[in-house]
Amino acid sequence: MLAGILVAGTMAPVAIGAGVLSNQVSDSVDTISADLAHADPPLVTTVTDRNGGAIATLYSQYRVPVTAAQIATTMKAAIVDIEDRRFYTEGGVDPQGMLRAAVNNSSGGNVQGASTITQQYVKNYLINVVDRGNKNAQAQDREDSLARKLREAKMAVQVSQTVSKDDVLADYLNVVEFSGTVYGIGAAAQAYFGTTADKLTVPQAALLAGMVNNPSVYNPYSHPDQALKRRNVVIDSMVTAHSLPAAYAATAKATPLGVVGTHPQTPPSTCMGAAPDAGFFCTYAVNYLEKAGLTADQIDTGGYVVKTTMDPHVSQVTKDAVDGNVPTTQDGVANTFAVIQPGSSQHQVLAMVANRNYGTDPAQGETSTDIVADASNKFGAGSSFKIFTTAAAMVAGKAGLNTPLPNPMSNCFTPPNANQYTHCYPVSNDGTSYPDPITVANGLATSPNVAFVGLESQVGMPAVLDMARKLGLRNTLATNDAGNPPITDPGNALSKNPQYNQPQSTYFQNLLSFTLGNSPVSPLEMANVSATLMSGGTWCAPNPILSVTDRDGKPVPVQQPACEQVIPQGVAATLESGLSQDTTIGTSASAARNAGWTRPDIGKTGTTQQSESVAFVGGVDNFAVSSMVFADGPHPAEICPGTPVHLGNCGHGAFGGTVAAPPYFSSMSTLLAGQPDIPIPPPDPAYLDARS
Repeated sequence: MLAGILVAGTMAPVAIGAGVLSNQVSDSVDTISADLAHADPPLVTTVTDRNGGAIATLYSQYRVPVTAAQIATTMKAAIVDIEDRRFYTEGGVDPQGMLRAAVNNSSGGNVQGASTITQQYVKNYLINVVDRGNKNAQAQDREDSLARKLREAKMAVQVSQTVSKDDVLADYLNVVEFSGTVYGIGAAAQAYFGTTADKLTVPQAALLAGMVNNPSVYNPYSHPDQALKRRNVVIDSMVTAHSLPAAYAATAKATPLGVVGTHPQTPPSTCMGAAPDAGFFCTYAVNYLEKAGLTADQIDTGGYVVKTTMDPHVSQVTKDAVDGNVPTTQDGVANTFAVIQPGSSQHQVLAMVANRNYGTDPAQGETSTDIVADASNKFGAGSSFKIFTTAAAMVAGKAGLNTPLPNPMSNCFTPPNANQYTHCYPVSNDGTSYPDPITVANGLATSPNVAFVGLESQVGMPAVLDMARKLGLRNTLATNDAGNPPITDPGNALSKNPQYNQPQSTYFQNLLSFTLGNSPVSPLEMANVSATLMSGGTWCAPNPILSVTDRDGKPVPVQQPACEQVIPQGVAATLESGLSQDTTIGTSASAARNAGWTRPDIGKTGTTQQSESVAFVGGVDNFAVSSMVFADGPHPAEICPGTPVHLGNCGHGAFGGTVAAPPYFSSMSTLLAGQPDIPIPPPDPAYLDARS
């Protein structure tokens, strides 16, 4: 009868007041009902490593969905007895209570309730699911008005005609809030009692049933007395409804609240809850998915399973290596380490770790930025950037491995696009033992500055910068010379300074210092430079995703950038050959000997002028690697070798070979133990000598 009255839009004897409202409501209910039918409740997204082991949970509402069969009889009885005793006999609304409230409210009396469980389900679904991102709509869902009641009533009738009573009850218990981020009975059972919904006892079920009326007021942690009283009211209601024998009620009411811990026991809701070796990887994977088209809200509510490429063994071994090199809480010194698996069709990221952990407490050595993926090394990767100059020279035919390069102790080079007022750029070698001239191959191993700035000047800055982009520095070169997005706001004084308002790809067009690596850089992208060379000159974006499946187990496509053949395979092989001497006779040879390292590999060290950053970029077998140690505190200073590595004024600062390379030798020795050596490819004769 009531359903017919609502559909007709009239409610005698208040046809003028309630009838108009009902007509207005009827115009929009069908659309809202469609939203209700198709809006999925937010679920927890799980991020796993490549073996399926969970590394993080992401959510805005902690919800563990359960079926009607997975909810204890005690819970069903408790919620029905306290909220809606006629639930199993009514048609979605309570005619007696609804008509009484309608007459009273339309005639100017106080707004009255009379909501059934089905109506409460509709209301909570609108608030917590359909309108969860719209505060204005949520306010309308909550307002004490007859229009809202009529809308809920009609929708409740529609629901009751298509959904069984047991499923309506389960749906209601899956969507309702239990305070904070805890939603649904499955999550509440776990968060408050460390159990599952099918095992809830009478006192536990009564406490949770009492909370849904007002989760804040009846929160057992913040308001235990009110929660206890409310729980006992529910128990009494169960007795009155003959769901619970009176003889048991006294025992149940004498039971302590029994909640676990000092707050609801929910898993962390962001990547900051990941293990120390997985936090940076997790946040990179999430950012990767967002760039691929998934929104942050979809990721936090979609109930996805995101299987990443993270190798838990590689990740833990490398984490142990950097922690052994620079302790997590070491003041002002970060040690990042990235490992990528080369390939012609994809570059899977295996590990992204640092001595720092991903979090919000600097006192515990935590940082809230992804210092492995971002252009976080503000001081640069030093002479490892000579890789770009060499590659550009080989492609242009300006030099090959055998090409002699002028290499005086010092020189002053004329920058590109100079005029009569331009000062030359002075460059000196660090040490006196370099030959003059020096071959490109010997230069890659021993790293003289003058020879490579001269080669860079010959090749030209546009070609060198383009080569850096091609080989891997895609995001790095889009940042400014502070490692941030270029500043374009005219209200910011820095927007007039090219160092801050231009991307590095533009800023360094006239600066020969680029090959000396004094600009901000992403550690992950430098590892991908090695991966590009080890993949025969094929660049692929560093990929952290193996698969994504939705809440129903269906695959979710993830759009990925296409791989590119950026340099000829012969150039890549020749450059690898040139980089194969660093750990034998080059700048990291001493550290390699100390570590007992004898494997064929590629490598290039880097050290900035004030030793505020040192780097080792290279690779062995199927591991492309970058290890960077740099000052990351508010008062950067010289990095000094030692146990541990530290900031200081040591006068003989750290070098890439002495401080950044050891974690590489340590971790790769462990990971490759018992594995046969894989030789470095021979050089292509076409690139041994200059061609122009």
